Amino acid sequence: MPIHICKECGTSYADAPSPPARCPICEDERQYVPRTGQAWTTPEALAAAHVNAWRRLEPGLFEIHTWPDFAIGQRALLVRTPAGNYLWDCIALIDDATVELIMGLGGLKGIAISHPHYYTTCQDWAAAFDCPVHLHGADREWVMRPDAAIRFWEGDTLELCPQVTLMRLGGHYPGSTVMYWRSGDRGQAALLTGDTLQVVANPCRVSFMYSYPNLLPLSAATVRRIASKLQQWRVDRVYGFNVGRQILENGGAAIERSASRYIDLLSEER
Repeated sequence: MPIHICKECGTSYADAPSPPARCPICEDERQYVPRTGQAWTTPEALAAAHVNAWRRLEPGLFEIHTWPDFAIGQRALLVRTPAGNYLWDCIALIDDATVELIMGLGGLKGIAISHPHYYTTCQDWAAAFDCPVHLHGADREWVMRPDAAIRFWEGDTLELCPQVTLMRLGGHYPGSTVMYWRSGDRGQAALLTGDTLQVVANPCRVSFMYSYPNLLPLSAATVRRIASKLQQWRVDRVYGFNVGRQILENGGAAIERSASRYIDLLSEER
């Protein structure tokens, strides 16, 4: 029986003779069901119509993006460390070429995902590379395919290795997480953010939302808390959820400036 993948959000569901009647991820107000209704595909059909493109963003950091765009259109980021490689966020398509390329780079020691919109087919990635998937326990209800490879973590930080730490910031989802990479280019530090904070069209700003497609904001108190947590960490570069969305210098200052303006706008009358 095939695995079914939601075409709108990329979430995969357990083997069944027919697709699910609904996708709870899309029905939640942080996502949406399209006007045309819920639609489904399979891994085989997805691989027949799409490919994964690669780009090196800096030494030790690769971007993997499905083309043409599928579902939300996020990218996965492959982080290389002396302790092994980690995949940040996940895309639905895992094909033979992707497996061969990652194996050629040393495989994966682990996968970490920012929030439920990017869980996609993480179970199949974990099986392909015999590695765990690290998800924050606050979001466990959104796992649509339970799997032994999934490891739920609790609290605010999880060190995967000396170079990589996961930080729960909350906001978009209770367990919304970022990855802090200490051994980036030139010995600096990079923040990989998913949708926990989004790098926007202006390449020196980020934004914070409860729902991006439905334009539902976070509260000023939540944004203030997120910004306060990040002030404790040196951030030189910020890599967002999508192709081309990155801040390549003074990332910490960009986050502080963006958070301050966001909070001001919520309190102003216009």
